[in-house]
Amino acid sequence: MNAFEWSQVWDAMPTMLDGLLVALQATVIGYVIALILGLVFAILRRSHNRWVSMPVGFLVEFIRSTPLLVQLFFFFYVLPLIGISVSPLATGAFALGLHYATYTSEVYRSGIDGVPAGQWEAATALNLSTRRTWTNVILPQAIPRVVPALANYVIAMFKDTPQLLAITVVEMLGAAVALGSETFRYSEPVAAAGLVYLVVALVMAWLARLVERRFGQVRV
Repeated sequence: MNAFEWSQVWDAMPTMLDGLLVALQATVIGYVIALILGLVFAILRRSHNRWVSMPVGFLVEFIRSTPLLVQLFFFFYVLPLIGISVSPLATGAFALGLHYATYTSEVYRSGIDGVPAGQWEAATALNLSTRRTWTNVILPQAIPRVVPALANYVIAMFKDTPQLLAITVVEMLGAAVALGSETFRYSEPVAAAGLVYLVVALVMAWLARLVERRFGQVRV
């Protein structure tokens, strides 16, 4: 059995950094999708029209209750059968975004529920439209309350990017496997990938703490 060689870990780093770029692209695109779709889901679930709120609620619970890996396979292998085909990276980013949108929707909902009832009543008394009530009264108070919680999801999403290997997206783990298949040494490239994941996740956690300090004391 060959001894572990740290020199090969460092030699693998340039390839890992290429994989890191792919992982970060998937994370950023997926996170933007999660933030937008999550807010849409949260608002629609509060609709007084049950034909809107109930299907959206079912969709959210269905996605939350199924593994991300199953959703990745569905989007990558099933959707092309009905004529919908995009790149693996775009597919993975969308699947990540949709999956995490179901979680961010709950975060948004907690922030919306935290807005005092008097604010809703005031908007009604002022005869504000539904759109203005949401954009001018409710969301400006609800979103700052949940920014720290939303920031934490970007870390979880980044750590889930290795699952994109299942749909041929070559991020860091995929790059490590490819290197291992060339050199027949998997320990070093996998260790290199793990180190990069650790460092980036720690940086993200530090940034999330900064965001929490900034918004954690928000009082409206």
